[in-house]
Amino acid sequence: MAEGVTDIWAFLAASPLLWLSLTLLAFQAGLWLQRRLGGSPVLHPVLLAMVGLIALLLLTGTDYETYFEGAQFIHFLLGPATVALAIPLYDHRRQIRALLLPLLTAGVAGAGTAAVSAVAVAQLLGADPRTLASLAPKSVTTPIAMGVSEKLGGLPSLTAALVLLTGALGCLLAPVLIRLMGIRDDRVKGFALGVTAHGFGTAQAFGISATAGAFAGLGLSLAGILTAFLLPLARPLLPGLGL
Repeated sequence: MAEGVTDIWAFLAASPLLWLSLTLLAFQAGLWLQRRLGGSPVLHPVLLAMVGLIALLLLTGTDYETYFEGAQFIHFLLGPATVALAIPLYDHRRQIRALLLPLLTAGVAGAGTAAVSAVAVAQLLGADPRTLASLAPKSVTTPIAMGVSEKLGGLPSLTAALVLLTGALGCLLAPVLIRLMGIRDDRVKGFALGVTAHGFGTAQAFGISATAGAFAGLGLSLAGILTAFLLPLARPLLPGLGL
């Protein structure tokens, strides 16, 4: 019986559609579990799906490259999904144009602080240069973060995991900080969520209002562009990466 199950698994594992299907099923299971447990941002369905898939890969002895042959279809869709955020940005273009200088200043400050603070803290804790390079772009959306990590000499797979953790923590802490600071402007709420919690924060911002979602998309995009272009250039200035 056990040998038969092993043979069936070996046959199914050879198809990339297996891992695509399991990834979608894991996300749906994570979404159901999050709703049953009260909708906490810590229990984000993406994180729950990731934990479940990692456990399955370890149990079956499947390497990441085999898994990614199927999951790459979802990875590809991250790019178009990010580009689609241009639609709400266009709808709010007049407000964005009026606040262009403050938004650019805040974007540079936010993206720079996210990278420098993470690398500095990790270096103080004794992280090696490759880990530092993987950590530096953790506050931007996954496709950009993985590309920047590879450019810096980091581990893209580690960066992807750090991006998910950053998004979940940002969604958890941002509402508390926004409330403590007395921020009422949806534009500020959304932009802060987009810069600090990338896609997770943008999804949460759309739950606040369409305006917050649009400005979160702007924050996500601006942080991604600044990180992609400036972080490799600023590498000699970052502690631990310029060596």
